[in-house]
Amino acid sequence: MYAVVRSGGKQVRVEPGKKVRVEKLAGEVGSQVELDDVLLVGGDGEARVGRPRVDGARVLGTITAQARGDKLIVYKFKRRKNYRRKQGHRQAYTEIQVDEIAG
Repeated sequence: MYAVVRSGGKQVRVEPGKKVRVEKLAGEVGSQVELDDVLLVGGDGEARVGRPRVDGARVLGTITAQARGDKLIVYKFKRRKNYRRKQGHRQAYTEIQVDEIAG
């Protein structure tokens, strides 16, 4: 069984037992989280597609990490204009262990 959920403006395919990274969510490591913006549920038989969400479906999981990703370098440059800007960015994320897909 699998599901597609929307979190942080992005769509993520999740399966029970797998770990997924989503945009930062509030909560401590080890706490339970519920994702109720489920767009599709499939796996046994025919897939159920929501319009826009599947009614009664939710994904339950456990927060395993609150961290920041690798550093990205943002470099802007304009030739012959003596214009150079260098900036770093690290995106915060939450890693979730998917426990079950209900509904």
